[in-house]
Amino acid sequence: QVQLVETGGGLVQPGGSLRLSCAASGSIFAIYAMGWYRRAPGKQRELVATITSSDTITYADSVKGRFTISGDKAKNTVYLQMNSLKPEDTAVYYCNILNIRGNYWGQGTQVTVSS
Repeated sequence: QVQLVETGGGLVQPGGSLRLSCAASGSIFAIYAMGWYRRAPGKQRELVATITSSDTITYADSVKGRFTISGDKAKNTVYLQMNSLKPEDTAVYYCNILNIRGNYWGQGTQVTVSS
């Protein structure tokens, strides 16, 4: 089994910043990619950003230029630096890893952007 522990969510004012972290442990084996997804109220879950084992990065158009994903392979940890946050970034953010055995999800962390 794989365990994902997310930290760093919270309440922030528009224009503010937050940094999410996700640490993977357990039967990790070969990781193909790690990433972040989010689900806003009343909407489907959507991709935010992913980073592959070869450091190929993908961002949703809505976060390009504002969010930065990075990974620490030695720690099996992925980070999401979120700057210039907007109210529409409010959502539950989920960490995801894809490895040789399948897809794994964290429990989610709430990010609320509000004044």
